[in-house]
Amino acid sequence: MIVKPRIRGFICTTAHPRGCAAHVDQQINYVTEHGTASRGAFQNVLVLGCSGGYGLASRIVAGFGCGAKTLGVSFEKAPTENKTASAGWYNNKAFESRAAQQGLYAKTLDGDAFSDAMREQVLATIKADLGKIDLVVYSLASPVRQHPKTDVLHRSSIKPLGEVLDIKTVHVEKGEVSAVALEPATEQEIADTVTVMGGEDWEYWIDALLAEDLLAPNAKTVAYTYIGSELTWPIYWEGTLGKAKADLDRASGEIQQKLQSIGGDARVAVLKAIVSQASAAIPVVPLYAALLFRVMKEQGSHEECIEHIERLFTTQLLSGAHMRLDDSGRIRVDDLELAETVQAEVKRRWPVVDTQNLPELGDLAGFRADFLKIFGFGIEGVDYDAEVDPQRIS
Repeated sequence: MIVKPRIRGFICTTAHPRGCAAHVDQQINYVTEHGTASRGAFQNVLVLGCSGGYGLASRIVAGFGCGAKTLGVSFEKAPTENKTASAGWYNNKAFESRAAQQGLYAKTLDGDAFSDAMREQVLATIKADLGKIDLVVYSLASPVRQHPKTDVLHRSSIKPLGEVLDIKTVHVEKGEVSAVALEPATEQEIADTVTVMGGEDWEYWIDALLAEDLLAPNAKTVAYTYIGSELTWPIYWEGTLGKAKADLDRASGEIQQKLQSIGGDARVAVLKAIVSQASAAIPVVPLYAALLFRVMKEQGSHEECIEHIERLFTTQLLSGAHMRLDDSGRIRVDDLELAETVQAEVKRRWPVVDTQNLPELGDLAGFRADFLKIFGFGIEGVDYDAEVDPQRIS
């Protein structure tokens, strides 16, 4: 079949098998050719949420930069004879194939990472194949979570708190800048969002690993978050998402205490804005990102996802690194995004940007291109008019 992008709302319902594999190859090539991660820095790495974005980049840096054995967990849709898989399914297959070619251990477990059943499967795999884990990367991004203790299905909501929020946004496909009025969250929506996106599940994972003595001495764990600038705070940090992120900070402190017995460390890492399925669905964020990317590219400080994570590993996570911590103990690698020169220019453009001048002031074209790359489209060297087998990556 010939695979083309089919975009519906904030998602692309198709993924290109060869394009996804080529995108993984691009990231691997960056790490092997330009990366500075130390071989042997990590031996065995568990990545929870490994199939795309920052989770996939972390697995690539750990495997191809540090030479680590990697165990990944993600929840993906498999292909059929006439329907493509999810992009993450192809990404996982490509990563495993490339790792095997380099003699690197790489195994991916497919299923609900929130479930106790998946935890048991992961623990059994670690015991059988790895021994002990020295780095746990928590990079789960899901709009829903079925609680393993109650079986209740919780759904997150991306809403402001307290009152209606009137703010600018952009329609990504049409390129139209407009004002949007966002209704405030109810108390139940706030609670559900914290349950889905807060730190409880991260704690469950570390508790399970500790109980089975599967964390190596001085093991580290890091969970990813985003704070952004004051332009996005009303919908992000000061909204339901912010409540969830505050709970992630709480969990970090709890886990930090639990890891003291093995000399371990737990941190929340604040990362830069990128294009993801999640970010594309958050009002305001695509417009902010379009302006941000344009400014950072003009100032020469823009980083792709793999570049950003490689910098996180080499400057913040490796043994002996001098971590850039804020007052809450979070690792900050959003420093380039929040640089005064960058934010001053983004804030200058924000009040005047409209549909007509967006192509001049922002990089919506770059945002769209990055969005399509998530699904394997727009990758240089891939023939998108050629027939492909949706059940194979090559």
